[in-house]
Amino acid sequence: MKKHHQDIRDLIYIHLNQTEQFVMSYGIEFDEFAKALSGSLNHLLLLKHRFDDTEFNMHTLLEYCPDIKVAKLAEEDVYEYGDFCWIDFVEEEGLNELTGQEIAELLYLGHLKQHLRVPFYNKLENRFVYLAHDDGWFNKIYYRSFKDFFHMLSISISDKLGELKLEKTLLGIRKKRTYPPVNKEILLSLTPFIKEGICISLKDADHQRGRVEIPIWVIGDFANMDDMYEEYEEISTKVCHAKIIFDKKTKEWKLFVV
Repeated sequence: MKKHHQDIRDLIYIHLNQTEQFVMSYGIEFDEFAKALSGSLNHLLLLKHRFDDTEFNMHTLLEYCPDIKVAKLAEEDVYEYGDFCWIDFVEEEGLNELTGQEIAELLYLGHLKQHLRVPFYNKLENRFVYLAHDDGWFNKIYYRSFKDFFHMLSISISDKLGELKLEKTLLGIRKKRTYPPVNKEILLSLTPFIKEGICISLKDADHQRGRVEIPIWVIGDFANMDDMYEEYEEISTKVCHAKIIFDKKTKEWKLFVV
């Protein structure tokens, strides 16, 4: 049933767990995450990966991706890695101060994609923990600040929409249409829905002459994305719970709650 990863891009599922500070998602891949948060990513301590161009930390016996190589890592087909898990850190000195208990917690995170305690370490000053299986298919990302999550989502939605609807120029060349990021206020006002688990469906977007309407369905909490997709296929035949609407004339986003 699992969709090929090219099909992942036109449907976003997100479920926000505020108390444990993570978001479960489907449909947003590492290259999109890294592009949206390019100014915020430091070095990445790689817990599960297949990236070749790494440095090695002797204290943890783990490889890491220096900040200057994150863009190169984002160009990789990390979906093909299977498991892809990392935690960011500011200085290698911080890695060298980790206790055996803390290293054990990190290994547990990478292996089971669950935390023993909420995984933010002052020694690392990490903002994220990124735990993916078939990247874009199953992603569990811990955010120190959910501001980063809403920033990433606002850019990802508009970028995906631009890639989905390529315009033909006079010469017949297909050109990407660009949309401004979705207002964070709009996404923040969807928080009660996101806490329940929602699908934002670009594949079901209604492209009209003056506007684009992207439907949103509240579908619940899923850890198994096969089950989530089945639920989406069933619920997408029904009236959506909300829409985010782009007005082509004013170039502004609006929210409509049904």
